[in-house]
Amino acid sequence: MGAKHVISRNSEIFTDRADAAERLAEVLQEFKSEHPVILGIPRGGVVVADHLARSLDGDLDIVLAHKLGAPANRELAIGAVCEDGTAFVDERIARAVAASEQYIEREKHAQLQLMQQRVARYREILCKTDLRDRVVIVTDDGVATGATMKAALWAVRQEEPQRTVAALPVGPSNTIEELAETADEVICLETPPYFAAIGQFYRRFEQVDDSELLAILQHEHERRCRV
Repeated sequence: MGAKHVISRNSEIFTDRADAAERLAEVLQEFKSEHPVILGIPRGGVVVADHLARSLDGDLDIVLAHKLGAPANRELAIGAVCEDGTAFVDERIARAVAASEQYIEREKHAQLQLMQQRVARYREILCKTDLRDRVVIVTDDGVATGATMKAALWAVRQEEPQRTVAALPVGPSNTIEELAETADEVICLETPPYFAAIGQFYRRFEQVDDSELLAILQHEHERRCRV
């Protein structure tokens, strides 16, 4: 099991994703000398990753992992599928919501098709970063079930990085415990005692649209060209 660092058990509210990223960057300064790769999970996680990459002098990239939704509640994640087609299913949740193997296979296929469209669009702007022997920090604007983050971390580990770190503004304590089984280290600013949804811990939690995400990727592409 990887190391786990929880900064607070309180329920302090973040102003927005930029505020959360700035606070998170403060506790990640030890990684600055490692020139880490900061991977954001689209779309909200890419906003957080952008701020972290600038603060830590790291390379920004994305990690694509689509949520597999439950049969009767599309917002509830029972697993996720990653950029290379690898899927993760939380068997405990899948059983609880009666998701059959046939349903899961259909959902995997549908989400992978959506994934391929996004991969083509995003990679036209920013080529994938080589993660081998790098310190890789995977981030999002928060986690609930953690299924998408788990899938992202699993995918990253296949590329043989030096170290994988999950860095998050907020998440339930049980999810953070589970993520510590997948990452080398998990750093979370807050694990509040009462957790219903990520958005409850932000004053502003607007949807991040593709135009904002593409602008971030374009900026990173231009930065790399100048180096």
